[in-house]
Amino acid sequence: MVAQRIAESDQVSEPSPNGEVGRRRRRKEDARLLTGRTQWTDNIQLPGMLYVQFLRSPMAHARITRVDVSAARELPGVVAAFSGQDLASEQGSLPCAWPVTEDIAIPEHPPMAVSEVRYVGEAVACVVATDRYRAADALEAIEVDYEPLPPVLDMNDALAEGAPKVHETGNKAYTWKFAQGDMEAALRDAPVRIDRTYIQQRLIPSAMEPRAVVATTDGETFTMWSATQIPHILRVMLALTTGIPEHKLRVIAPDVGGGFGSKLQVTAEEVVCLLLTKRLGKPVKWTESRSEGNLTVHHGRDQIQHITIAAESDGRIRGVRVELLVDMGAYLMLVTPGIPLLGAFMYNGIYKMDAYDFTCTGVFTTKMPTDAYRGAGRPEATYAIERAMDELAAELNMDPVEVRRRNWIKHEEFPYTTIAGLTYDSGNYEAATDKALALFGYDKLRAEQADRRDRRDPVQLGIGVSTYTEMCGLAPSRVLGSLSYGAGGWEHGSVRVLPTGKVEVVTGSSAHGQGHETAWSQLVADALGVPFEDVSVLHGDTAISHRGMDTYGSRSLVVGGMAVLSACEKVKEKARKIAAHTLECSPEDVEFSQGVFRVKGTGAQKTIQELALAAFAAHDLPEGMEPRLDADATLDPENFSFPHGTHLCAVEVDTETGHVKIRSYVAVDDVGRVVNPLIVEGQVHGGIAQGIAQALYEEAVYDAEGNLLTSTMADYLLPSAADLPDFVTDRTETPATSNPLGVKGVGEAGTIASTPAVVNAIVDALRPHGVHDIQMPCTPERIWRALRERAQA
Repeated sequence: MVAQRIAESDQVSEPSPNGEVGRRRRRKEDARLLTGRTQWTDNIQLPGMLYVQFLRSPMAHARITRVDVSAARELPGVVAAFSGQDLASEQGSLPCAWPVTEDIAIPEHPPMAVSEVRYVGEAVACVVATDRYRAADALEAIEVDYEPLPPVLDMNDALAEGAPKVHETGNKAYTWKFAQGDMEAALRDAPVRIDRTYIQQRLIPSAMEPRAVVATTDGETFTMWSATQIPHILRVMLALTTGIPEHKLRVIAPDVGGGFGSKLQVTAEEVVCLLLTKRLGKPVKWTESRSEGNLTVHHGRDQIQHITIAAESDGRIRGVRVELLVDMGAYLMLVTPGIPLLGAFMYNGIYKMDAYDFTCTGVFTTKMPTDAYRGAGRPEATYAIERAMDELAAELNMDPVEVRRRNWIKHEEFPYTTIAGLTYDSGNYEAATDKALALFGYDKLRAEQADRRDRRDPVQLGIGVSTYTEMCGLAPSRVLGSLSYGAGGWEHGSVRVLPTGKVEVVTGSSAHGQGHETAWSQLVADALGVPFEDVSVLHGDTAISHRGMDTYGSRSLVVGGMAVLSACEKVKEKARKIAAHTLECSPEDVEFSQGVFRVKGTGAQKTIQELALAAFAAHDLPEGMEPRLDADATLDPENFSFPHGTHLCAVEVDTETGHVKIRSYVAVDDVGRVVNPLIVEGQVHGGIAQGIAQALYEEAVYDAEGNLLTSTMADYLLPSAADLPDFVTDRTETPATSNPLGVKGVGEAGTIASTPAVVNAIVDALRPHGVHDIQMPCTPERIWRALRERAQA
């Protein structure tokens, strides 16, 4: 089947008479990425390279009473060794850029611990050696004395009076409230009230490429290569943290093998490597191991969600109340406190209501800090509301699709300002759901389900529904500012038409596998009327792409791509003036189509390639015109984008063993206009896989002493292709009104929608047995135990 799909992709990639946008182009990047002919950070070799390894705390919470690195310094091949105290005066504190409340507690976060450790894996010392193995071996010679302190692992216990403190300020980081409408009135005398508590388990991001850092200096300037999503943000934050002047620092993100939010960070290793190259005057490299990564890549999710729905007897929602406890871990990293607030505006989902109340409390524990992970707050919100909608349907003995129909925003009501204050600009939930139901064979599956229940088949059929929307394309800057975020949401793009007519595009959006080079080439080819092959895209290097806000939050196309299109419009206006000058007419008389500027009503014309050469020669340009066809644009959108869709999942649950088999999965998404269907389908497939993984497989587990038990790939279960079903995907299209191309984000859609679809299906299969929830991941053991407990009850 895979081979068949690849063949079909090749067949539909023939030239389209409608241009590049919408064409199924295979990615330009694949030629080097899939063959390994590229430069990952760990591939970089510099003369005199030294290698860094970190000694990490084996204790979740302890005072450091002594660190002795002297024996390590004497070992063969070791160039230097440092404790956190050795770097205390210059390492600063890792930044938190999102102080969500005025009274938030933001503790100092040294890259290497100085006096106290607060999670297993926190760096306490490092060794620099002539190769990575000698550096690793030398760690065993470092002596550290710890005075144990009580670990803090449970959020409810952490907030209890008298609980051991993670920090002197206490264990509460902040409480953030948001309310619209009269929630008490909505609850008062409500015919139906649903109260549920859901657990968003802690997850460990697992990008294909581990994190890696290379830092070097010529004595005056500094260069860092890092497997990062955010080279521009990283440069600013490193300058602020280390005191190295920003204009003396260059950050390069070469080809990066995935991120999913885990590389949206300013890490201890990046700061320390920069300080080491400054001290030693030689290039240094650090590459994480997989087990090291599980310990020290920031984790995701980890929330206790209490959701209340007040509804009428016909299923119409009066109001929704949400109370969250969110595990921050031991420190607040770059955007840790703001992640759950990205979901604050989405717990209402696609539904209409009169009241909404949201409260979030961030809690410190002695675990690895949490931060952005694919979807970042939006998957959590969608999970809670979609699970609760199924509970509402069950309470009313109503079909779960019907209860959604009675509450969702209808297509003729767009643009629609939700109870949470966001204005959804476009959408058609009816069309997406109808298409999904038809592809899924919903009525036939319900009939089979009824038959199995009547026969008391030990293998029960469950059907899960998830109708979602999300806010993505992170911007606008003014909205982020109102939420106290420390930066903007704009993006920058540059377009340069070279003398030979070829085009260079520079984008501030830094790719880590999304296919920017292909999609941006398609956009520019259509905008300027040049061949797709004549466009190259540069990114990920602050010396080349000097302005940018980088890649996360499904913002690449709707912000970064639109900035590039805006620059294309400026290029065309410059070219139009040169064309008018050389063709001796007014610029208003020149029209542009498919790369050619024509004088209206005549045969006179100039191609954009001819005008690029004319600009380069500069022999006859309009007065005051610069001799170049280049333009820059910085775009700050007026609104988020709001993709949506309906995902349906059918599972077979063996009630004797707890085993779950996904029998069929249908996803119909609406991401507005599509630039490259192959890229979109790949994003959706990957997103669904990630969401299914949360539903069925993944969980970071700590023991009572705060040790991470899932520190290797043998313990932390990631699904392989063999564990996943075949997906049926399709699209509807309601163009966004917030950008000229009508595009919406797609990078996180599959992850947001899929988890509740799968869990709803499992619970639907088990509901006749009295089971109304299974904590994720829904392992066979948990399902088996839930069934046994209900049977005994």
